[in-house]
Amino acid sequence: MNSFKMSSVIFREYDIRGVFDSDFDLEFATHLGKALVSFISKTNNNKNPRITIGYDARLSSPSIAQALEEGIVSSGGHVIRLGLITSPISYFSTFELENIEGAFMVTGSHNPPEFNGFKISVGKTTIHGNDIKTLEKIITSQDYLQSNGSAEDFNIFPQYLEKYKKEFSNLKKMPIVLDCGNGAAGCIARELYKVAGQDPEILFEQPDGTFPNHHPDPTVEKNLKHLKEAVLKSDAIAGIGFDGDADRIGVVDNEGKMIFGDELLILYSRYILNKKDYKGAKIIGDVKCSDRLYADVEKSGGIPIMWKTGHSLIKEKIKTEESPFGGELSGHIFFADRNYGYDDALYAGLRLIEILSETNKTISELLADLPKVYNTPEIRVDTTEEKKVEIVNALKEKYKLTSVDYLANFQDGVRVSFKDGWALARASNTQPVLVLRFESTNEASLATIRKEFEDVVSPLL
Repeated sequence: MNSFKMSSVIFREYDIRGVFDSDFDLEFATHLGKALVSFISKTNNNKNPRITIGYDARLSSPSIAQALEEGIVSSGGHVIRLGLITSPISYFSTFELENIEGAFMVTGSHNPPEFNGFKISVGKTTIHGNDIKTLEKIITSQDYLQSNGSAEDFNIFPQYLEKYKKEFSNLKKMPIVLDCGNGAAGCIARELYKVAGQDPEILFEQPDGTFPNHHPDPTVEKNLKHLKEAVLKSDAIAGIGFDGDADRIGVVDNEGKMIFGDELLILYSRYILNKKDYKGAKIIGDVKCSDRLYADVEKSGGIPIMWKTGHSLIKEKIKTEESPFGGELSGHIFFADRNYGYDDALYAGLRLIEILSETNKTISELLADLPKVYNTPEIRVDTTEEKKVEIVNALKEKYKLTSVDYLANFQDGVRVSFKDGWALARASNTQPVLVLRFESTNEASLATIRKEFEDVVSPLL
């Protein structure tokens, strides 16, 4: 029996995450550090890997990072301490620093303050699925190396700033408001936008793991209240919000209207596909995205691909399909065009400013020709780990037979396309939550489609 806390639910599809001191503790983090050294040793035959560690603004993050370091060093690894950074800067370290074989980002992302976890890279890839389960097996068997490693501090910010200073050297200054939400974005947002020629108004810049102003999830409209007010007050062209570790973006237009993640994807994909080099390119979206995205990509000369939700899964799909761009409804935006194909919300914000400055149009003007639809945002229903799976399975059973009335896709949960709309139900990979979304060409049909799903869901909750 393990003396440390390690609930099996923390080993999720694309990261390790749970309630700190309940689902896992500091001793678990030490074992996880040891496990990654063993994993890299088995994978790359390197018994002394160089591994970067960064952490977000949560109160528990620094001590978790220290515990990880102890595990890595005791197994012969060399730790490069990056300190308080964003998740994208953790990924950046695997591309820009020499001989990096792994990376830990300690982050609870957009989860409530009591959560924390680990986004893990091996080489230049964020691991998921079976690789995460392999780490669990290594910890369970305690199949570790024993050696003496080392650790050092490293300031990665100058390299990060220099790269994007060059890329955005000719960017026109635009009136923008940023909302860091007291998350990790505040550690670098002002400097990054300054080197890109911007002087944005910044809300809640100071990283604070108690998140005193609002929860750092910019895809939930109530969290955008302050951003909307600031945009209208300052007559800004747009407002840009970031989640807790700055890999997810939320946007409001110049009138304070929230822009859904898939509408942002349309904006970006049109811009990218308009480039000569990318005619016929594959554009990746997740199962939660509107049919409008996939239709618009096709109309713009691209090849739309609907894929599973999950930052690691989308990243991998972009790489295997050699796609210049992709993203999720949840605000994860991935640019392989001019960047490394990972999700960096601060970078995505600069790309948005670039589009607005080059076109001299507002977001609403750029999206004015989109067909009108009626849809729900992402509906997150709190349930249990067991029930969320049970409900999805019940819907699969309902729609398993072929029908002329609908087309069912079980790639990631259950997505059913009807003649005038679609419905989605999937089990969250990060929380005991059932995710629902509905869309239709008219309000009456939206209600009908939603009721058809909820008649299955509600009795099982």
